[in-house]
Amino acid sequence: MTPNYETRGNVAVITLNNPPVNGLGYATRVALAEGLAAAQLDPAVKAIVITGAGKAFSGGADINEFGSPKASAEPNLLTVILALESSSKPTIAAVHSVCMGGGLELALGCNYRVAAPGALVALPEVKIGLLPGAGGTQRLPRVLGVENALNMIVSGAPVKSEALAKIPGQKLFDRIVEGDLMQGALAFAAEVADKRPLPLVRNLRADHPNPDAYFQFARNTVGAMSRNFPAPLKCVDAVAASVSRRFDDGLRHERELFAGLMFTPESKALRHTFMAERATNKIPDIPADTPLRTISSVAVIGAGTMGGGIAMNFLNAGIPVTVLETSQAALDKGIGVVRKNYEAQVTKGKLTPDKLDKRMTLLRTTLDYADLKDADLVIEAVFEEMGVKETVFRKLDAVMKPGAILASNTSTLDLNRIAAFTKRPQDVIGLHFFSPANVMRLLEVVRGEKTAKDVLASVMALGKTIKKTCVVSGVCDGFIGNRMIEQYSRQAGFLLEEGCTPAQVDQALERFGMAMGPFRMGDLAGNDIGWAIRKRRYVERPDVRYSKTADLLCEMGRYGQKTGAGWYDYKPGKRDAIASPVVVEMIEKHRAAKGITPRKIGDEEIVHRLVFALVNEGAKIVEEGIALRASDIDIVYLTGYGFPAHRGGPMCYADSVGLYNVVAAMQRFAQNPLDDVGFWKPAPLLARLAAERKSFT
Repeated sequence: MTPNYETRGNVAVITLNNPPVNGLGYATRVALAEGLAAAQLDPAVKAIVITGAGKAFSGGADINEFGSPKASAEPNLLTVILALESSSKPTIAAVHSVCMGGGLELALGCNYRVAAPGALVALPEVKIGLLPGAGGTQRLPRVLGVENALNMIVSGAPVKSEALAKIPGQKLFDRIVEGDLMQGALAFAAEVADKRPLPLVRNLRADHPNPDAYFQFARNTVGAMSRNFPAPLKCVDAVAASVSRRFDDGLRHERELFAGLMFTPESKALRHTFMAERATNKIPDIPADTPLRTISSVAVIGAGTMGGGIAMNFLNAGIPVTVLETSQAALDKGIGVVRKNYEAQVTKGKLTPDKLDKRMTLLRTTLDYADLKDADLVIEAVFEEMGVKETVFRKLDAVMKPGAILASNTSTLDLNRIAAFTKRPQDVIGLHFFSPANVMRLLEVVRGEKTAKDVLASVMALGKTIKKTCVVSGVCDGFIGNRMIEQYSRQAGFLLEEGCTPAQVDQALERFGMAMGPFRMGDLAGNDIGWAIRKRRYVERPDVRYSKTADLLCEMGRYGQKTGAGWYDYKPGKRDAIASPVVVEMIEKHRAAKGITPRKIGDEEIVHRLVFALVNEGAKIVEEGIALRASDIDIVYLTGYGFPAHRGGPMCYADSVGLYNVVAAMQRFAQNPLDDVGFWKPAPLLARLAAERKSFT
């Protein structure tokens, strides 16, 4: 939809109308330019008000046009802003709800700006590896002051309009309008209709008392905080130009910096992530208007680490939770941990005491399944063993009300088998939270073969309520994330046998950008969990080979941080990983027993063997339909497994390397006689895309 044009008395009102956030797409820009021209030619029009329909003034660029010729087609945003600045009649931006990116740059091109309280104002381009490209780095310092503007531009964080209006000397907002914004904007337009000359932000000065020292300090600070991302430092350079250069020269410098960032791999990765995260909610066979089930109360089975963390998500959203355990002692311990977590937030100033009390009053406990009967959603978070799950789901089937959603937090088990333990498989779904469940953004939503469409739609909507990034997975062993991480971990084990130490592997992956390497990750999660899974694999898939080093470690009782020893040693009460001579000796003895002569292995081989193991399994998952799209896999790994954001996820990284090069590397790895036979056979999808010189995206 395009902007609406109307006149109200002697004021022309142009309303941006491109749902959901009035993105400044090509059609919107054309109609806006035409509306401005019409207002200029109408002698009855004395002033022009620009606002946005619905729940936004403007969220900026239209994401549907990212990367397309329409994004820069004339009139582009710079052209529209120039038309605003050339207007012979005063232009007033009536800002409400959301005013971000190009929307704020558009408002800065107007002569005046009025705003409703609570409007979120931001220049968030840095979050996709860019900087504002339509004058934002030149105009915002002129109206907010250099330091305030730089903080907003470098962080990309939104600030409420009334907070900005309180900055001493600010010239961003001429008025904060309480009550009806349009009535206030029209009244303001009447006040300024005959005032001349018309004020322009470009004519203001951007000053700082000690610019050289300030910008050097800013570069040092920003550089230390943005190690893998070039955009924040370029933002500093652009804002510095607002002080040191004339406006038009600063604008040209901004455009040069913007164009340079557009083609960096980091920006491409962040833009990929931006689009990918929005795509996760698009499920082809579920219409957007699918009726949702009401979820106003939740039950959680299990008060352990996972159960307590899961409960906190709903308490944080104001949803009552009942937690069930098998003993009062287990309940008391679990609820104590929940309270302790909240108290820690209070100590850090992240939560007020009254909010802590409010959340705890929403939490009830029970030892009786009958007390759960009225919950709209129940989530089991019990031991990862099919027999235990069966007992729980048969009890839930007997007591839960019709229409209640029955969810399992299983991380690997067959959800279809779990659903078959009930007489209502259509109501069963997987909700795989990641630990710590109250912190991690990822929620794998596992769709069983009989899961009803409204159940899936309802939990996806609920995921937004509890601020999770939801990714739909089909049913397979390990779903998306854990199925792939198994291959990653297998390669890590083979590297130990061939000559690496745990620290060498971890350091290579961490230099690549992973939050932690595979062995530190194992120690954090608990090595006994992987051991239990491997024992099941040895029975179900005896043809699949694993390094025995991980089993030997567990036989030594070294389960990780929880036992004070795993692949690394740990001091009591600390999480610092200390290289363990005992583990190195164990690995060396294992090599000797197998007759393996260790070799030196470089970082590139370590990284590519582990990451390409993820990619190959990911390609199988996409081809099998377990994941709806390759970008969903990237979101799983970015939000749940610590994959580096500047690389865009494993599938995006493979695209950046080139799938042809990925397959060539896999063929080299396949020559290794110590690797598992057949491990490096390219997945059919990967082989086909590589042969056709195509990418996952």
